Amino acid sequence: MSDDLPEQFDLVVIGTGFTESCIAAAASRVGKTVLHLDSNEYYGDVWSSFSMDALCARFDQKAEPHSTLRNASYTWHTKENEPETGESTWNRDSVLAKSRRFSLDLCPRILYAAGELVQLLIKSNICRYAEFRAVDHVCMRHNGEIVSVPCSRSDVFNTKTLTIVEKRLLMKFLTACNDYGEDKCNEDSLQFRGRTFQEYLQAQRVTEKISSCVMQAIAMCGPTTSFEEGMQRTQRFLGSLGRYGNTPFLFPMYGCGELPQCFCRLCAVYGGIYCLKRAVDDIALDSNSNEFLLSSAGKTLRAKNVVSAPGYPPVSKDIELKAHISRGLFISSSPLGNEELNKGGGGVNLLRLLNADGSREAFLIQLSHYTGACPEGLYIFHLTTPALSEDPAADLAYFTSQLFDHSDAQIIFSSYFTIAALTSKSAAAEHIYYTDPPTYELDYDAAIANARHIFGKLFADADFLPRAPDPEEIVVDGEDPSALNEHTLPEDLRAQLHDMQQATQEMDIQD
Repeated sequence: MSDDLPEQFDLVVIGTGFTESCIAAAASRVGKTVLHLDSNEYYGDVWSSFSMDALCARFDQKAEPHSTLRNASYTWHTKENEPETGESTWNRDSVLAKSRRFSLDLCPRILYAAGELVQLLIKSNICRYAEFRAVDHVCMRHNGEIVSVPCSRSDVFNTKTLTIVEKRLLMKFLTACNDYGEDKCNEDSLQFRGRTFQEYLQAQRVTEKISSCVMQAIAMCGPTTSFEEGMQRTQRFLGSLGRYGNTPFLFPMYGCGELPQCFCRLCAVYGGIYCLKRAVDDIALDSNSNEFLLSSAGKTLRAKNVVSAPGYPPVSKDIELKAHISRGLFISSSPLGNEELNKGGGGVNLLRLLNADGSREAFLIQLSHYTGACPEGLYIFHLTTPALSEDPAADLAYFTSQLFDHSDAQIIFSSYFTIAALTSKSAAAEHIYYTDPPTYELDYDAAIANARHIFGKLFADADFLPRAPDPEEIVVDGEDPSALNEHTLPEDLRAQLHDMQQATQEMDIQD
């Protein structure tokens, strides 16, 4: 570690995952000195995205005892020198030749267009570092086929999967859900209190197809979901409609691994220092100053506070982890579903899968080359479910059977792995704030809530990620704002603004 590195910081953050990066950016933004370390050579940890070569290399590594990524395996379904044919122009060699064109997420997420993360990105002005694409289709399985669920009013009346009567019933039902809660004494609130959302649907006498649309793809709930929660989920879906496309969802261009880096950029702009491939060798608490003493690369640093992702020694040497999320990642030369779902080469499709009794679920995200996540002609399938065991392939077997047993998908590559969660903390690290590993959720709400909670504990009187000014809004003391231009600024600030302009993009939703 460089000799000119400061020896004292307000905050040292270990790990560059999404939650840790949120905390680092928030602290740096309010004027705290921040050192952000990661023993990996890449940003994001289990929230990261990888090229094809890098993903295989990561899976080939022997898992560390306290790593949150475990049970990883992968299989090529084509031979190394298999000749290309007219039906399929892809084999192992041709895929690896385009390794850098892939952006393969360990922990993919879909964003609600009016959800917590989108609001935070806009409020903090971090959206200028990111680029998104609207999800093209929200899908469900009906009669053994994958079909698109109509989301917008125009979709409802243009779809061929519903009859005219069903279209009217669906619009009437969605309108009633959207208006729910405006009258605190409405009949539904009283009549269905303590009952399930499914019972409410049955009482509305909607058809089985409409009930499936609502339960599987709109409310995304199960047979035991309460009436109140089902209404809230439906309203969340409807509240994000019409903002950026026909569906209420967004997906980050070039993979979800871009999002932690957006927060890291903001942290660096406000003075945060980054050191990748730097591990913390030892950590202790100075009883006199109540500060942490961190030993790294032969240098001792002092920190008033330490935040760490689980799985980073030495702060994680006595913690316990257990399987939390089972993941499957597949690469195919053909998409899932019919031509209608994949017009023009496809985009982003979201599908929620259920087991026979509705007690288990999994989310499938299908990506095409339009997301910047893979080369043209290939498709990525991300499959995620809550872990039941240390065998992710077994946990996902029911859902992979649903998807692939009777489909024409030409799978070239398949992989399975587990993301573990923290079950107990080290007694020696009781003063260190641990972030939570990724939880099973569609959006980033739990991760943001975790970041807010830890930041509030660290800096109770500070605002969490206030808006960062645009470069042209920065005024040097004594300058006339109306006459401000890049050439009137000091050289160091001019260089900083140039870097910001290079890294900055307005939040751009791809067609």
